[in-house]
Amino acid sequence: MNSHDIIILGGGLIGQTMALALDKHGLSSVVIDPVDPTTTLTTDFDGRVTAISSSSWKLFDALGLGPRMRAEACPIQRIEVRDGADGAPLDFQSDQDDDALGLMLENRILRRELWALLQQAPHVTRKFGQRAVTLDRGPHRVTAVLEDGSVLTAPLVLVCEGRHSTTRAEAGIAVAAWDYASMSIVTAMDHEVDHQGTAHQIFYPGGPVALLPMNPGTRSALVWSLPEAEARGMVKLGERAFLAEVSRVTAGLLGDMKLVAPRALYPLHFRHTAKMTETRLALVGDAGHGIHPIAGQGFNLGLRDVAAMAEVLVEAARLGLDLGDAQVLARYQRWRAADVMAVTFACDSLVRLFGVPGKAARAVRRMGLGMVQRAKPLKDLFMSEARGESGALPVMLKGDLVEPA
Repeated sequence: MNSHDIIILGGGLIGQTMALALDKHGLSSVVIDPVDPTTTLTTDFDGRVTAISSSSWKLFDALGLGPRMRAEACPIQRIEVRDGADGAPLDFQSDQDDDALGLMLENRILRRELWALLQQAPHVTRKFGQRAVTLDRGPHRVTAVLEDGSVLTAPLVLVCEGRHSTTRAEAGIAVAAWDYASMSIVTAMDHEVDHQGTAHQIFYPGGPVALLPMNPGTRSALVWSLPEAEARGMVKLGERAFLAEVSRVTAGLLGDMKLVAPRALYPLHFRHTAKMTETRLALVGDAGHGIHPIAGQGFNLGLRDVAAMAEVLVEAARLGLDLGDAQVLARYQRWRAADVMAVTFACDSLVRLFGVPGKAARAVRRMGLGMVQRAKPLKDLFMSEARGESGALPVMLKGDLVEPA
């Protein structure tokens, strides 16, 4: 029987980041995942990118990840939002002496560097290619029995299995869930016009189109959400016809284009759990929430879970508390519940607001965007949200480690 401070179920991006955050503070964890992460490492660009908010990047800096990836990340200096390609843009721009609004990073780079650091983490035990056959959350300990017969114990289990978590279901945590009957087309393109660090988001009743800046300046990622049947038909088009459609919905903002990655389809869902904790269990990342990619906040929301959970556990450990105690978990629940609810329902509301067809609805939306454009306090508030810097921030989202209690 092997004892650890924490059992982590799920070894994806959030699970690995969680383990590294605990390791940095001397807390031991065992990460269990049926998939071997080396099978997801690739040298080929597959078109998948992630928008990392400035506060999330500070977490990466605190973990030692940021410096390893900075040269390959593209800063987002400006965001332009339009209602239709012909709409006047609502723009958000970082001040000259300020940090970027965020950074765009290829998923393959993040996976590569996370995995490399995990190999060096002295307090992380890796159990990949293994499933927990049984998970017993007793009054004092959690006991997991793996397929290879290993018996692992800890005072707490963190569930980082993603939005289809079976452990969450087995724990009886209720989930509000619905499908948007839409899919996102994800790919990347080289283009004629330099993006100059600008991210474009163009809204249509059928779904938003996002052009996200990458390195070099003549490459951008595309995330285009459409009703399912339209999306499936769009990816079947030849490259020339597909790019003609992209140029149409983006009003040729980037000039001539060519594909540099395959086109992939991802179904869009909404998930929000009634709570994020149960007896000796806590949900972290998409296991507790799944949102529309309309604002690119899904992964950042999960990283805020990681930073908050790490701070709660580190401070509890330094006070000599039981890491799985109900009062310790209640602090995490209180800290994350409001932020998670605000972001998930704000994104869902945006989807519904911009999905209303008709000239009257478009006129109202454009008037609203114009009002925000002219109101600096409102713009500053939205920029703070985009950076992930609003509310009571965990210290790791400020680039620091948790100080001794």
